[in-house]
Amino acid sequence: MRLFLALILFLFGTGIAAADNSLSERDWNVDGVTRQALIHVPANATRSATPVVFVFHGHGGSMANGARSFAIHELWPEAIVVYMQGLPTPGALTDHAGERAGWQARRGDQGDRDLKFFDAVFASLQKDFKVDTRRVYATGHSNGGGFTYLLWAYRGDVFAAVAPSSAVAASALPDLKPKPALHVAGENDPLVRYAWQDRSMSKERELNGCEASGEPWASAGTVVGTQYRSRSGTPYVSLIHPGGHQFPKEVPALIVRFFKEH
Repeated sequence: MRLFLALILFLFGTGIAAADNSLSERDWNVDGVTRQALIHVPANATRSATPVVFVFHGHGGSMANGARSFAIHELWPEAIVVYMQGLPTPGALTDHAGERAGWQARRGDQGDRDLKFFDAVFASLQKDFKVDTRRVYATGHSNGGGFTYLLWAYRGDVFAAVAPSSAVAASALPDLKPKPALHVAGENDPLVRYAWQDRSMSKERELNGCEASGEPWASAGTVVGTQYRSRSGTPYVSLIHPGGHQFPKEVPALIVRFFKEH
């Protein structure tokens, strides 16, 4: 299985790096395990304060898949963008045997290997580049969205804003602190059901001190954005679409807009 994963990463991970010369593959040693990411670094990142966006693929995905579907580096080339690669991980809803790549679902799972991975990558970025620590962001889809919630809860002081997609806060919810957040949800999601996401969003808006009613925010295609203002300066945006668990192609540009606002 490890050989199969390595082959997939070689074929698709290095392939996208070769096709897009703005992305390069980097390795980190975390507790004796080699971890990987595709990274976009703007030319002036060693001279000027530069924002950073971390991107987390869904369960069964890859860093190359994340780079293709989010394409944050194309939408915001002035930012350092890091497409992280997960490891084989038991899934909460699918792949219970843990044959496909994903992220820890709760604090303490797999020895917190993915939180440690994030720590190692962020520390290296701060060492190698002039990171604007006031403008660090995280986004991810499905299991990657769940890990984004985990980072909000346990590394929240690092981030200016977060944008999970097709996920719920779950066990991380009690440890969240108010923060600008955007959530993407499909009304007909058969995997992470919309009712679950709706309850999670409601609790997050309450945490952020948001007004009960929202107002129109940016929309694109079938994706409708609603903003809930907050007296504490931690607004919440929901991006709702009529589809299922897929990640709509219109969403990344809206995520970038939200990050730039915060």
